[in-house]
Amino acid sequence: MPDEVLVRFRGVTKDYRGLRPLRIAEFDLHARRSLALVGLDQTMAEVLVDLITGAVLPDSGEVTAFGRPTSAIADPASWLTTLDQFGLLTDRAVLVEQFTVEQNLAIPLSLVVDDMASDVRARVAELATEVGLEKDLQRQAGSVSPVARARIRLGRALALSPRVLLAEHPNATLSREDATSFASDVSRIVERRGLASLVLTADHAFARAVAKDVLVLEPSTGALNPHSGWRRWFS
Repeated sequence: MPDEVLVRFRGVTKDYRGLRPLRIAEFDLHARRSLALVGLDQTMAEVLVDLITGAVLPDSGEVTAFGRPTSAIADPASWLTTLDQFGLLTDRAVLVEQFTVEQNLAIPLSLVVDDMASDVRARVAELATEVGLEKDLQRQAGSVSPVARARIRLGRALALSPRVLLAEHPNATLSREDATSFASDVSRIVERRGLASLVLTADHAFARAVAKDVLVLEPSTGALNPHSGWRRWFS
């Protein structure tokens, strides 16, 4: 259902001990919508993602995920069921440096990564091809480039076939050239999988490249305004 609202904010505030509370006046993320949001620093982005996933609750207002207020999530099992519908692309997802790329990609799928089952290995190979890591599978994660590390995190975010991809400043450590290719690949994967996506970034050009629609947060009011006046730098 393309018009289905997967994430909804209404009158939300959250004090996270910054200069001002995080405010989101009104926001809907629809199924299959590709959206980037500019205007949140790293800490604000983490708080927003935690609000969406129900890891924290708003001080005021309501956050709804998949038709259910996050305040109604009653127990850890229910929260994990909700969380599995989100793919989190974030530097908070720790990579095991001494593991290979293949082993790191397998972590969401299995607790056994030293002698992984054939079906897990096959699924990992598919993910690696999808995110552009097929040539790096046997390299140690600690030795690969920043963009390869971003691709590992992307593969792990996609591993459980989420309905929504949430990305926190995914281009922060990337060169302009690497950000160009990464934005293109994220956009392609989101469209091919039919996902909804919300990418939080400080880079207007990256935002325009990774998503079809871009909004800019007005921190003092929580209004989300359509992005305008910027050309598509990555084309």
